[in-house]
Amino acid sequence: MEPFTAAVLGYLSGSIPFGLLLTMAAGKGDVRKQGSGNIGATNVLRTGSKGLAAATLLLDLAKGLMPVIAAGALWQGETGEVAKAFAAGGAVLGHCFPVWLGFKGGKGVATNAGVSFGLGWPIGLAYALVWLSVLGIFRISSLAGMSAVVAAAAAAPLFGYPEYFPVLAAVAALIFWLHRENIARLMKGDEPKVGGKKA
Repeated sequence: MEPFTAAVLGYLSGSIPFGLLLTMAAGKGDVRKQGSGNIGATNVLRTGSKGLAAATLLLDLAKGLMPVIAAGALWQGETGEVAKAFAAGGAVLGHCFPVWLGFKGGKGVATNAGVSFGLGWPIGLAYALVWLSVLGIFRISSLAGMSAVVAAAAAAPLFGYPEYFPVLAAVAALIFWLHRENIARLMKGDEPKVGGKKA
């Protein structure tokens, strides 16, 4: 029951649509009706508010971090490690497929950053360094996000967390699938940079 409970906890946390809630509260309208139609920070940035985008990024990160930490606190030992992995997967699934929004959410990059830090700070650090480095060099949000999820999965066994590799690899595969249109544009050289109309 512990893995199931942890997964539900993660899903409920991850499914909170902070990007939508913040833009609606700020009078910016429904963020799903502009840009890429996603509820993540990159699309919130297209409302013209860097503050809202930053807040969305931090809250989306937190909703991945908190359930993993909670699972580790509620269950100890091997059970706790398994529970943390299930909470991590649930959080990303909740963000990408929130029941409250007809299972149409974001692409999971920021939430997976929080998940990575929750599973192990070296994993999170690898995620953050690759994400920020690729974004800084290429200024392409999708490329930075996909690079970061691969880095997190690779970092797990490298830094002594092999038990988390399966969930991080599965999440990476999901995030790549959700970015399939971005990948097609990248291959054509048409993927816009941060601040563009679509990503």
